[in-house]
Amino acid sequence: MNWVAWKMLNGDPVKYLGTVFGVGFGVLLIAQQCSIFVGIILRTANPIADVREAQIWVMDPYLQNADEIKPLSDSDLYRIRGVEGVDWAVKIYKGLARAKIETGNFRQVILMGVDDQSLIGAPVKMIEGDIRDLKRPDAIVMDQYGYKYLWPNEPFKVGREVEMNDRRAVIVGICDVSAPFQSFPVVFTRYSQAVQFVASERQQLSFVVAAPRQGYQVDEVCRLINEQTRSIGEKSGLIAMPYREFVWINIKYYLENTGIPVNFGITITLGFIVGTAIAGQTFYLFTIENLKQFGALKAMGVTNWGIVGMIGLQASVVGVIGLSIGLGLTALFFVATTRLLPDLRGLHLMWEIAGGTCLAVTLIICLASALSLRKVLTLEPAVVFR
Repeated sequence: MNWVAWKMLNGDPVKYLGTVFGVGFGVLLIAQQCSIFVGIILRTANPIADVREAQIWVMDPYLQNADEIKPLSDSDLYRIRGVEGVDWAVKIYKGLARAKIETGNFRQVILMGVDDQSLIGAPVKMIEGDIRDLKRPDAIVMDQYGYKYLWPNEPFKVGREVEMNDRRAVIVGICDVSAPFQSFPVVFTRYSQAVQFVASERQQLSFVVAAPRQGYQVDEVCRLINEQTRSIGEKSGLIAMPYREFVWINIKYYLENTGIPVNFGITITLGFIVGTAIAGQTFYLFTIENLKQFGALKAMGVTNWGIVGMIGLQASVVGVIGLSIGLGLTALFFVATTRLLPDLRGLHLMWEIAGGTCLAVTLIICLASALSLRKVLTLEPAVVFR
């Protein structure tokens, strides 16, 4: 009977391809919209994720996200270094600055100040130049898309100058970093240099990043830092947390305090409804249109279990091929748009979303099969001969 089911499925190529591509289009809608939403939300934590050496982040206890920062005192760095279990701790600056280029145009940039000696927090992947040149006077490293934003259609050129806070800054390298949530260029420099590129404040230290000494767990060191810094006073204390916890706090803030989840939630819901409707309806209609053939088979003695097996086989074939086409088109979409549209860089089809889409479409096809089976199983074989 499997051969009969297969011949019924592809006996009409137009109907067969329409069913398969209907499922594939539904998968494309679901997977693509979910991937864009997750990718954009994850961008909010990219500045944290790019500091790969830091296992522990220390900040003001009232900080809600990595973009609204209450500066710490420089003495806080020494308090943290004195905590038992801390291997090293360095200063990190993060803020916004205004960069003016030679034509007089200016752009807002995300300014990252990394440790002066170790360069912890500096970008890992360089496109042009050497990251060690960051130790030269007035040196900055700019991300490649920020450079293209400031000087569109011009080749990368090390040695170019910009002006920030009435101070000269020399580009000594072009780097590749994760796409930020805000579409500003990302500029790296040493901490001592970064505080000169912005307006002066009494306290300018954004974060202290640290790593545990060998033999100590990250959570244990975070607890020790929290206990020892709070001993001075609850309100003047610091809070230390593992890197992953800080990432999730940042993501949670944007989910709860911006319109992104609502806007994307509507889009994803519509995409999911349309996708599931297309996938379910096309397979349901395919089975209903073959009702006479199933009735004839029942008249020839095929049992209900045999019919169930045939529809199950057809559903499996349509589901597997439709899923493969839909997920393949989704992956192809991100590969193509990443090259053509820099603003979409970093977005990709995640395996978790691919797995969830597979589960959703499997449930939809099973539901559509169950609905169409009801029609087939209750069909009176004599009806098809009238």
